Formats: sequence, structure tokens, C-alpha cells
Amino acid sequence: MTNRKIEHWATDEKSAWQSRDYAQEQGGQAGLQLTGELFQTVEGFGGCFNELGYLALRHLSDEDRRQWMHALFHPEGEHRFTICRLPIGASDYAERWYSHNEHDGDLSMEHFSIERDFEYLIPYIREALSCNPDLKLFASPWSPPTWMKTPKAYNYGTLRWEPEILRAYALYFVKFVQAYREAGITIHQIHVQNEVIADQKFPSCVWTGERLREFIADYLGPAFEEHGLDTEIWLGTLNAPEPWEELVKKQTTDFDDYAAVVLSDPKAYRYIKGVGYQWAGKYAIQRTAASYPELRYMQTENECGDGLNSWGYARYVYNLFQHYFMNGVHAYIYWNMLLEPKGRSTWGWEQNSMATADPDSGQLTRNPEYYVMKHYARYVVPGARRMGLKGPWAGRSTAFRNPDGSLAVVVSNPFRDNRELVLEHEGEKLRFELTAGSFNTIVIGA
Repeated sequence: MTNRKIEHWATDEKSAWQSRDYAQEQGGQAGLQLTGELFQTVEGFGGCFNELGYLALRHLSDEDRRQWMHALFHPEGEHRFTICRLPIGASDYAERWYSHNEHDGDLSMEHFSIERDFEYLIPYIREALSCNPDLKLFASPWSPPTWMKTPKAYNYGTLRWEPEILRAYALYFVKFVQAYREAGITIHQIHVQNEVIADQKFPSCVWTGERLREFIADYLGPAFEEHGLDTEIWLGTLNAPEPWEELVKKQTTDFDDYAAVVLSDPKAYRYIKGVGYQWAGKYAIQRTAASYPELRYMQTENECGDGLNSWGYARYVYNLFQHYFMNGVHAYIYWNMLLEPKGRSTWGWEQNSMATADPDSGQLTRNPEYYVMKHYARYVVPGARRMGLKGPWAGRSTAFRNPDGSLAVVVSNPFRDNRELVLEHEGEKLRFELTAGSFNTIVIGA
């Protein structure tokens, strides 16, 4: 190990992404030991393309905009995003609510159109693809077309459970994939519904596990086969009600009534390539991955905060990264990559973002969560394998072996004073000083 290049990068509340020295190899009791066990393979990191994000991007100067997109998406940038999300129709961070077919009763989808997306989403995505042509994309609806729902509205409600509606909705997904392909953009995955349990005042649609199973098995999967689509179908994005009072009230559980119902059905299972979890779904992912280790898993939407972009919330987000990777995800997706200050949606919710763009000055501000993402995405590359850990620091650390043999160890010091970390791997030890309240990435060359 001593002959390898070693880097230590640290971020705390006062300074971001600072290079730190490390001590010479020496003895001492290991606080963190890399065991050599290898677990899931990392597919990458990313964020979501939303309309309000593109409007914020327009506030930047040409040079700041170029640098920002390079930092996120270019293979030599700071984050090197490889997989990103987009909505099918309006998300809750759309400039206005819409679907791709609001012609009542158009069961054959003759009036399906992605014309709206050419105004905001497609230019945003194309700009990212110009930095990284290999960027993968997954998409999910927040709401079906309103005429397919009860009640007839974007927010609240459920899908009309009638065979002709279900066939038409499966065709709606097919048309979306085909239309984006015609626009030169490949949709690699479809997730059936954003937050299947969320009955919200913004675009949403509630599903049960039984309905997800039936729709995938009898409508969506066969429709993709019929039209020769190789786009993957994922069971996502699953959230779960919390706390326990909500579970009791809705007579549901986080795993047994959703993932377990769908994946235990052989007909539905044959179509599903992975499971996407977000928000309260973090309580179900461990049981799902333990039950179906052969599937792939993704954290599909980083929890969004309150628009203050505080250091305290960044510490919470760091723990989300660590939790999801330790419980089996192959990818971690941020929510809004860029917003205006306070991140206010058109319906009034204020949320965090990796960076903010001031509409008056055009100033770009990188927020604390930008660096949380960087501590993972900068040196953990697609194809990396998560490594086993032991010791007192294991509960706040994650380690990866990259395809080139290099190691990336991400560890936080949540304490109010500086702490010493002795890292042990293959019988050798290195000593690092972790500043109070810091995030750290330690890179050990091949």
C-alpha cells in the first residue's frame, strides 16, 4: 500500500473539498478495516432533469453554464454522472402540469405527443448528452393523463382499473420510449409510477401492490414485448408510509404489500430488471435485497430538504448515501441538480438542490449537498464493487474497489472534535486526521 498514490479529500462546514495530508504507515489499532469481501457492483450516480432546473440553468452565463454541465456530466468532470432520471409528463417541479395525451378517450394514443418536452426537458438532456453521450436515462410518470384517472385530475386519485384503460396506458409508455428514440434520446429504463403510495396535491397516482403486479404482468410487459422494446421495466419508484401510524391507517407495510406482492408473482417477475426505492422506501430496501439479491437496486430520489441547503441537512443526506449503499443499491440519484435560491416549486414547496442559480445576478452557488455527492461520485466509478468493512468506523463508512484496482473509502466524522482514523487493508495501516464534522474521501491507487 505504501507504494501507491494516496489522496485524502475533506469537506466540513467551513471548507469544501480540501486536500489533506496523511501520516506515514505506522502501527496502532485499526478503526476501519477493509475485509476484502465484495458486494454489489456500482452502476453510477446522477440527478433528475426537471423543468424548473432548466429554467434555473438559463440564469447562468455561458461560461458558468458550460462549467456546471461539465462538472456534472463530463467523464473528466467532478461528478461524472452516468445515470439520470426524467419525468413522463409533469413532475412536481414542472413549470406547469401536463401529460403527453390529454385527448379524452384516445385509447389508441393517436394524439400522443412529447412536443412540450422540446421546450425544457429535451434541451436540458441534450446538453448533458453532449458532455457524456453514454449517459443512461430512466423515466417515470408522476400522473397518468387525467382522463385515465379517478378523479379526473393530475393530483390525487388512482388509475381507472378498466382493461381498455390499462391497455391504453401501457401503450402510453411504449409511445413515450418511441418518441424519445425518434428525438435521438434512448430511454434505458421505465419505472411504473413515482411514489406509488403518495396521494399528493401535486401530480401523483396511488397504486396497490396487486395493481402493480397485474399492470406489469398483463399489460406493460406484454406491450413492450409486442413492440420490440429493449427498455427495462423496473418496479419503482417505491416509497413507504411512515411512521407506523400511517402503516396501520393504510393497512399496508413497507415490503410485504408492494415489492413482495409483485416479485413473488412469476409472470410479473419475468419482466422486472430492478427495484427503485426512495424516501420512506429506505425502510424496505434491506428486506427486498435480501429476498431478491439477483435483482438490481437504485435509490431513485434523494430526500429534498426545505430549501435552506443547510450543512445539517447535508449531514443527513450523507447518512442516506451510506444507508442505501450498505443495503445493496447499485446507483444513487439526486433530485433537483440546480434550482433558484430556496428552490420554490410552482405549487409552493421549497426544496434543496446541489447548486443554486440566482435569477438577478446569475451567480452559481454550490451547496453542501453538491460536495456530499462529490465525495461519492468523484472516485467511485461504474463497475466498482462495494467492499466489506469492520471496526468502530464501519457504521459511518463505505468502501469500494474500482475496476482498475484502486480503492475509494468514504467516511464521515460526525463528532465535534477532530478524530484519528487508522485504516487497515491487507495487513498495512495508514493514519488519517479527520476534522470535526467532516466528510472524507480517501483514495488509494492501484
